[in-house]
Amino acid sequence: MDLCWSGTHANHGGNIQVVTVPDGWPLWTSDVRPGREHDTTALRSHPEILPALTTWTAAGLPVLGDLDYEGERDTVTIAVKNPTGGRLTDEQKAHNTAHNGKKAVGEHGNSLLKTTFKALRNVSLCPWKIGKIVTAALVLLHVEHDRTTRSLNATDGYSERLNEDGGSPC
Repeated sequence: MDLCWSGTHANHGGNIQVVTVPDGWPLWTSDVRPGREHDTTALRSHPEILPALTTWTAAGLPVLGDLDYEGERDTVTIAVKNPTGGRLTDEQKAHNTAHNGKKAVGEHGNSLLKTTFKALRNVSLCPWKIGKIVTAALVLLHVEHDRTTRSLNATDGYSERLNEDGGSPC
């Protein structure tokens, strides 16, 4: 069995998790996991990230993800799944629309990495080397834009700034 073969994408590749701050700036990238691995499994394989995300949510700040993170509902807020043979209510549809709009801002981090570094668009080398390339790209992006962070647990003052501005964390 080829661990790097992704049936979803019908190609070889790796699974890289990306955490962004609410404005879409990429903050953290994981090491590569096999391309066939589910996103929830890939997230759980990085012991440092779930506690950091739990700290973030404990401060009253949301962590948004797509339906692939259904197994981490306690930490990651996802859209409402369409019930088998059923339909979503108007309220659920409204929730999904709002959720997906906010999540799109976070997806900007992936796009920023891929558009800034053409090498990340279609990696054709050994999938196990992708993680190091993405990490290097993240560091270069931070240095190039003079935007770095102290730690993954950097919720310091974020909720206070939101309350002062009357803004939303997303």
